[in-house]
Amino acid sequence: MDRKVLYIALAALAALAGLFAGYFIFGNNEVSTETSNMHDHDLESNADQLWTCSMHPQIQQSEPGDCPICGMDLIPAETSSDGLSIDQFRLTKNAMALANIQTQKVGTSGSANNTLSLSGTIVKNEEKEVVQTAYYAGRLEKLYVNFEGETVKSGQLLAQIYAPELIAAQQELLTMAALKKSQPDLYNAVRSKLLLWKFSNKQIDAIESSGVVQNTIPIYAKSSGIVISKMVEVGDYVKEGQPILKIADLSTVWAVFDVYESAIDQLKKGQNITIRTKTFPEEIKSTISFIDPVLNSNTRVVAIRAVLPNKKDRLKPGMFVTGEVNVSGNDPKPEEIIIPKSAVLWTGKRSVVYVKTNPDEPVFEMRELKIKNNIGESYTISEGLSPTDEIVVNGVFTIDASAQLQGKRSMMNSKKPQSHSMNESVMVIPSAVQKEFEEVILNYITLKDAFVVADAEKIKEGASLLLVSTAKIERSAMDKMLSSHVFRIEEMAQAILDNETIENQRDHFIALSEEIIAIAKNMDTLNSTFYIMNCPMADSNKGADWLSKDEKIKNPYFGLEMLGCGSVIDTLSTK
Repeated sequence: MDRKVLYIALAALAALAGLFAGYFIFGNNEVSTETSNMHDHDLESNADQLWTCSMHPQIQQSEPGDCPICGMDLIPAETSSDGLSIDQFRLTKNAMALANIQTQKVGTSGSANNTLSLSGTIVKNEEKEVVQTAYYAGRLEKLYVNFEGETVKSGQLLAQIYAPELIAAQQELLTMAALKKSQPDLYNAVRSKLLLWKFSNKQIDAIESSGVVQNTIPIYAKSSGIVISKMVEVGDYVKEGQPILKIADLSTVWAVFDVYESAIDQLKKGQNITIRTKTFPEEIKSTISFIDPVLNSNTRVVAIRAVLPNKKDRLKPGMFVTGEVNVSGNDPKPEEIIIPKSAVLWTGKRSVVYVKTNPDEPVFEMRELKIKNNIGESYTISEGLSPTDEIVVNGVFTIDASAQLQGKRSMMNSKKPQSHSMNESVMVIPSAVQKEFEEVILNYITLKDAFVVADAEKIKEGASLLLVSTAKIERSAMDKMLSSHVFRIEEMAQAILDNETIENQRDHFIALSEEIIAIAKNMDTLNSTFYIMNCPMADSNKGADWLSKDEKIKNPYFGLEMLGCGSVIDTLSTK
């Protein structure tokens, strides 16, 4: 009996062992198969994965590796499987709400309503301006006008002048007054001389009757108005004919408007114009009194004006006004696209907007424009938009920042994202090109030093020398990647030449430095030791590098304001 129980127990143990063995053999294969399938699925899902550089989001390649510009490890870029183009990017609805992103359809302007809208300002009526001069040389003893903006009336005493020449003339008058019966011609000649010096007959008679010479001579206002310029002070010596005050009669003023050349033929002298101000609700009716015969070659506008009555001095010079002219009798003009100024971002000579490409989803892309006219708070567009486009009009900088972070075209990155394969990540520079590029680096150092001292003339000179030296490089010896770097160097140097403000020039110098450093790091025959330096506060605290021959920090992005800001992050020596 005991032996039978033992056999049953052993059989049960064998069965359990078989079950466990089968599980580990077949079950583990099933798990392995599932894991393998899962792994294959992941591989399939990542087949379209792009890799980018956190510092240079314009770099995008299909495999991991190093950034060809800075050498940093590439990181996975955001992938999109919803059919967006390479220039498009998406924002979440939450991000749209937090940034208060607002869009609107572009409008059109033309003569569809038979009204031409103009923007202008109130200015002084130059026909009513009077310059009060000193009629004789002398010293200004008293000045009765204390400040600009003071109101004076015609005939009001303005100043007293001590004039030795006039004292002598008065004494001559008193001498000849005693001989006027025997020497009438001489007497009349002396009197006429005083009249030429703007003495009145009443003043001359008073001197003659009193027999007393006036030590100071009064100057009286020639007209009523507001003192708009005070050009002398008490104690000044003035010359004959020298201006001392400028007086403007503001009983009438001019409304001056700028009209673009495309609309000049719609206007004529005597045409009715309705004028409005932001200060007063009522309209002012007037007519066009003058059309400038000369076009301003810089702004491409012609000035027109209308004379306005200015009761109670309500219209102040400098006020902004708008004008409307009915042009219904003219041929209709083609409609133009018009957008608000708040939608446009400027960088150098480029103007860009962000277009919402999908009416139902927050998908955007950058679009470059050509501005035609500047009309008040709007621009008219000649190229870049169509009447059906919807653009961002509020929160544009937030949209641009998102584009930059996602490596899309943006205000600071006008080129499409670059795609590099693994075999392009290492730059091959022929020895002949390296030798020619040594001059480029030296000219770059000259340009960098000019930014350190913020010398505008030397900055232009350095950028010009850089362009000349890059033009000498033999392009046929370069591969596609090297050519793109050299082209970018030329592009940034030209942008520095084209810009007038040092802030914009320094923005382009950041990109220029990246390209110079990328090539220098791949050169085998550097002519001396160079230091790669970094300022963490440059480029809006994103950090920026530059190349220097001197180990001492001299920051080109802030100059003398923060000369020592930065550190050496790498050294390039002759190999």
